[in-house]
Amino acid sequence: MHCRHCHQPLDVPFVDLGASPPSNSYLTTAALDRPERYYPLRVAVCSSCWLVQTEDFTDREEFFSEDYAYFSSFSTGWLDHSRRYVEAMRDRFALDSGSLVVEVAANDGYLLQYVTAAGIRALGIEPTHSTANAARAKGIEIVEEFFGVALAERLVTEGRSADLTAANNVLAHVPDINDFVAGFARLLKPAGVATFEFPHLLEMVTHGQFDTVYHEHYSYLSLTAVDRIFAANGLQVFDVDQIQTHGGSLRVYAQRLDTGLRTRGGVVEALLRTEVDRGVATAAFYKGFQSRVDRLKDEFVRFLLDAKRDGRKVAAYGAAAKGNTLLNFAGVRHDLLPWVVDRNPAKAGKFMPGSHIPIVDEDRIRAERPELIVILPWNIKDEVMEQLSYAREWGAKFITAIPELEIR
Repeated sequence: MHCRHCHQPLDVPFVDLGASPPSNSYLTTAALDRPERYYPLRVAVCSSCWLVQTEDFTDREEFFSEDYAYFSSFSTGWLDHSRRYVEAMRDRFALDSGSLVVEVAANDGYLLQYVTAAGIRALGIEPTHSTANAARAKGIEIVEEFFGVALAERLVTEGRSADLTAANNVLAHVPDINDFVAGFARLLKPAGVATFEFPHLLEMVTHGQFDTVYHEHYSYLSLTAVDRIFAANGLQVFDVDQIQTHGGSLRVYAQRLDTGLRTRGGVVEALLRTEVDRGVATAAFYKGFQSRVDRLKDEFVRFLLDAKRDGRKVAAYGAAAKGNTLLNFAGVRHDLLPWVVDRNPAKAGKFMPGSHIPIVDEDRIRAERPELIVILPWNIKDEVMEQLSYAREWGAKFITAIPELEIR
């Protein structure tokens, strides 16, 4: 395979998680009787531009189907993060009723609802039908298409150039990263700003966050790689924030390369130097990740086997994509983890892809009173433990497997 940005051969291996079905392809009862598609889940590194990326085996429509089941609004912490983002952007860039905010990957309107509440015009771009309809139900206009240069140019022709674009946790999700980024350079007004949030590769490697690897995540991003990709496609990074979401993320601020007037902040250069010092642009940085991943997997399986041997009742919370990566790589099935709770009604009554573990509602926890509750979306563990604090009444403990097996 060749790099999806610079087209050089991928020559540095990173991690191989075997084969698994798409992580957001939840199964109905009827689907359990049909064959399930598995794809290799391997990640490699381009030593020319240092973009970390999955090997491709199918088209994006396989992963982002019309019944896509990830809805952003079911995390109260994420909603609070989004509300604070809108307030900060409004104040920093003087957005008002005459401004237009365009969010790419608007999902169920989790963020744009705060834009419209602030009296600012909003437009969402969201290719998955299920989440697009949820956003429309909130009164948000949605263009139900994949984003790229062609769509950006059409919107500009329609007079819908953007003062601010938001792209949260979507830059990793695009197979043609050049076309995607170039679309923002077309869509922005001359003085417009584009923000992108994505999990930081440095945190992923440092803390062994291998469960962020799944087929929908085509790229794993450092500022080093993003800065090069943006510059090649008409954008300039002028600022960056390090934020706590998803186990450690970056919020990158960019402007048009041809018209942007903002001075590039020293924090950008400082973080680029940090990445260089840590070795992000060397093959040695990626060596050894596989062995760490294997150890974390083995520890998790050993914990579940010990719990089964001891007759302890185990359940899981959060039918998250990262949880599916962990369960399928570890080979965990319902004999070790009999059910998983999720608040999203689009997932309730379905089954986890690959493992076929049933997804149930939260009442099951109260009814069966498990002794051990595995939190699969470990990045929101504090939120989940607060939500399920009543389980402490019968002595339940909470478990996370990443970045280390922890029992609380």
